[in-house]
Amino acid sequence: MPARLAGIVAALVAVAAWSGGDAGQVQWRFGVSSGDYAQRATRSVRMLEHEFYNGSGLWHMCVPVVCFTKNRDWGSDSLTYVLYLRWLLTRDPTVPPLMRALAASAPDWKPPDSGSSDTVMWDAVADVRDYQVTGAPVALAKAKDAFRWENSSKAGLFATGACPGIDYQWPDGQHGLLKTLETASNYIKAAILLYQVTGRHPYLAAAEREYDQVRDYFLMPRVPLYTVYVFDNDSTCRALAGHYFASVNGNMIWAGQALAGITGHRGYLGDAIATARAVQAHLNDGAGVFADLQADNDVVEPLVEAMYDLAAVYHQGFAARWLMVNAAAAAAGTNAAGESGRFFDGPPPATIATAWQVNGGAALAQAAAALDPLGRPRDPGFWLGARFVSDVASLTGPSLRIAFAGRAIAILGTVGDGCCSAGHARVFVDGTQTYDRTGIWQNMTAPSIKQPNQVLFAWRWPAAGRHVITIRPGIYDREEGGSFFSMTGYLVVG
Repeated sequence: MPARLAGIVAALVAVAAWSGGDAGQVQWRFGVSSGDYAQRATRSVRMLEHEFYNGSGLWHMCVPVVCFTKNRDWGSDSLTYVLYLRWLLTRDPTVPPLMRALAASAPDWKPPDSGSSDTVMWDAVADVRDYQVTGAPVALAKAKDAFRWENSSKAGLFATGACPGIDYQWPDGQHGLLKTLETASNYIKAAILLYQVTGRHPYLAAAEREYDQVRDYFLMPRVPLYTVYVFDNDSTCRALAGHYFASVNGNMIWAGQALAGITGHRGYLGDAIATARAVQAHLNDGAGVFADLQADNDVVEPLVEAMYDLAAVYHQGFAARWLMVNAAAAAAGTNAAGESGRFFDGPPPATIATAWQVNGGAALAQAAAALDPLGRPRDPGFWLGARFVSDVASLTGPSLRIAFAGRAIAILGTVGDGCCSAGHARVFVDGTQTYDRTGIWQNMTAPSIKQPNQVLFAWRWPAAGRHVITIRPGIYDREEGGSFFSMTGYLVVG
């Protein structure tokens, strides 16, 4: 049976296992990924090349059932970033041919084109990465065009409002008056990369100027982490506090390091290290594993890439430990095909895997292999003994309690149940709200499809004990909307 067909059959079997029979017979079925970190890194990149890459310069956004295929914006771009990281660390000869095809198919942003500011900046970074691997002039030309589109051609539409130094996501504040650090952090990264490959100082000046603006508006006052959203109603700019996307914090850590190296100003490096330490201190579960509480709309590759640079270039031992702790945990969240979920501390995908989910684990595999190629995760079968508890429940009152005994839990349900954006909930672990206040943003799904049998939330502890997860209504905001939570049950590791 061809590998692709076998994958589809396996996915359908998994769906059937969830939907058929009584609750006591439902099983979470997945294979265990084996091997040392070098083997796992190779397997994960081959998974991207053979499952997600379509063979002609585009990425599938979902597998094994394809939702759509493209080469623009953050889902597809994050997979391109993984290929770049693989090439940077190993000079894998399979990467350049794919990158040349991706460079050829990438959109070329011109003044008449319309789109969101963050889409263009994600693409600009991918274009430079294509150029760094291949040296293809078309890749560099597209990167310059994308940056010019954002920085000058459309500035009158995006750089407005009460804080015009930060761009709206959509022209003139359409779709919710939102300004996102996804735009600004990728603007900084694209500008730095363009300076590195061209030597033109206006790019560096733009990066430093935007960096200062970001720290003014997105940096939280009590902890050096960056929240992702600012709302600008043309009178005031208000940050939605405590929403710590991996992508934007990773971009800012990377930018601080890069600017320190270029300018010699150690303050930039201090900023980067402080944010990275805050990620390690505050955005982990009870076992010290990074907990990606974002919806299916964040990508973790930039954070992994930034932590690796801190470990390898600046010899920051805490960053190396963060990578290896997460690589060990993610080994149990990776299936036999090499696909991983967005929760490093949770089980692997049972049915559909998306680009937004797998990029982080695939990047983590590359970093772990570079740091410890012959090392092996201690417990790759962590989730094999998990017990499924069928519990169909929704948040209809002031709270919903899940009490259990064990050392790990994964709450399951449909991502995009009320497709495809508004609806979230707060999460309290043993009475304390998660530091990242996103909690569970269940209805946001970047592929804009309902995804049943997905992990909504995962958490681990160092040892078994009695715990209570409490789900409470989300507080309304323009981006996440009102409250929503609905689960089908949960997995518990005893």
